[in-house]
Amino acid sequence: MNTHGLRLFYQVAKIGSFTKAAEQLNISQPAVSSQIKKFEHEIGVPLFQQNGRKAVLTEFGIALAGKAEHLFSLEKQIEAFIDDYRNGEEGTIRIATTYLPANLLLPKLAASFKREHEKVNLVISTSNTKDAFDQLQHYKADIAIYGGIGERPENVDWYELLEDELWFVVGANHRLANQTIKLEEMVKEPFIMREEGSSMREHLVSLCYANQLNPPKVALQFDGLSETISTVISGYGANFISSLVVKDHIKNGQLARVYVEGVSVQHRIAICTRKNEEQSILVKQFIEKCKQNIRKNY
Repeated sequence: MNTHGLRLFYQVAKIGSFTKAAEQLNISQPAVSSQIKKFEHEIGVPLFQQNGRKAVLTEFGIALAGKAEHLFSLEKQIEAFIDDYRNGEEGTIRIATTYLPANLLLPKLAASFKREHEKVNLVISTSNTKDAFDQLQHYKADIAIYGGIGERPENVDWYELLEDELWFVVGANHRLANQTIKLEEMVKEPFIMREEGSSMREHLVSLCYANQLNPPKVALQFDGLSETISTVISGYGANFISSLVVKDHIKNGQLARVYVEGVSVQHRIAICTRKNEEQSILVKQFIEKCKQNIRKNY
């Protein structure tokens, strides 16, 4: 297969314009069109179809663009791996993280690492659990930092950084503050939670099903932790969340625990890489720095 033709096609598909792709690649628009026609002829499947005056991707073209994205992401990862391995000083580490470690751990870990590796770029993206592992498995991230209690993906190597407990919390003046109640009473409260796919929400649903209870009503949904906590502090609703996130809010009297009989859920934060893959020197250095920082501070 002509990988040059595939690369040109991918650039056009990504940008959505033959002309703009040609400008970005510093070649003429007719040259781009000619090369892509040759590539279509080689593979024997049309990649574009006319829609009025505009060329749009065929169904096959859309699928091929997705495959090409994975291929060229892997190519960049290989190039970065070679450069990083050669000198271990400069380069980029791409980190996909879930919201809990992004808020709780990564600011300190990243700052500590950067103080010793000023020339290294840390590119951090925050998402839910599914998206974080998708980025890792599709070579869009070198590391995934995960906070949760779900099953471990089979194709991921896993190092547990720390473990804590999940707590039910409400505002300090809530009628359930510091009370001991049954789970069936707790889930009657309106909950303030993050979106579906977030680990805390999945854990709460699993806990309810394990106890043959319907999950609570999610009265308000936010994309971030800080908005969720702020709403509960204001006095409305409850949350199920890592103790590491809320312990300071409880200490200063903004939040209070609700003690639920028979419920003790442990939560872990782990650093993950692709299984059976040799890591670059930079990635190894970052992981080791994380381990040292956690041992020292937690």
